[in-house]
Amino acid sequence: VQGAEPLFFLDYLAVHKLEPEFVAELVRGVAAGCRRADCALIGGETAEMPDTYAPGDFDMAGFAVGVIERNKIITGRTIRKGDVILGLASNGLHSNGYTLVRNICFKRAKLRMTDTPDALAGAMLGDVLLEPTRIYVRPLIRLLATYKVKRVVHGMAHITGGGLVGNIPRVLPKDCNAVIKKSSWTRHKVFTFLQDAGPVEEEEMFRVFNMGIGFVLVVAEDFADSITKKLTKFGESVYRIGRITTGTGKVVLK
Repeated sequence: VQGAEPLFFLDYLAVHKLEPEFVAELVRGVAAGCRRADCALIGGETAEMPDTYAPGDFDMAGFAVGVIERNKIITGRTIRKGDVILGLASNGLHSNGYTLVRNICFKRAKLRMTDTPDALAGAMLGDVLLEPTRIYVRPLIRLLATYKVKRVVHGMAHITGGGLVGNIPRVLPKDCNAVIKKSSWTRHKVFTFLQDAGPVEEEEMFRVFNMGIGFVLVVAEDFADSITKKLTKFGESVYRIGRITTGTGKVVLK
């Protein structure tokens, strides 16, 4: 979210017992993610901990190292009143909110991973819930490379746990608000399904989930259209979801 280009990734895996086929399957998934981010998987660490993890349980984590010139770091400090907020579509839950998801789907609705609810257009529940998180590295790096001199992207936020309300303030100056128009993008069907099946209040949905927007850019108004066209050309679904106003560093949903 600060404009850095990822270079390499290292992972850590702790299990009850090391089973080669299981470990290989996990590593293949990590490698696939690294390829999408043009990031090298250069190593990792494994630990067999039978006293800590039950059979079948595991803990996996990792980190990436990237690089950016100091004078090109995007921090949000240049965000100002009148800037346009662009949202890039998510492809589902993006690895967040699963405590609430499990409660809704398996405790309340008594569903199984193999069920195909009508609200999901016949898709298998497990496939929808386990859709890999969309990685935005390639289109964003290409976008930033086209504006080597002009600083037209003033701030960026990855919409993870906490949703739009919890993540956009991380880059907002204290004297600015982000006013978001909730009807300005197409929500992924999984969010409508979860809200109805819960049921879950709208405010709680926006506090927990990305609601169909996985990444946000705050850009200069004069360049909003050209940036939208470029990102669309790079394969992203882009929405103009809001605007920066005078405020106190908060997100206002309308």
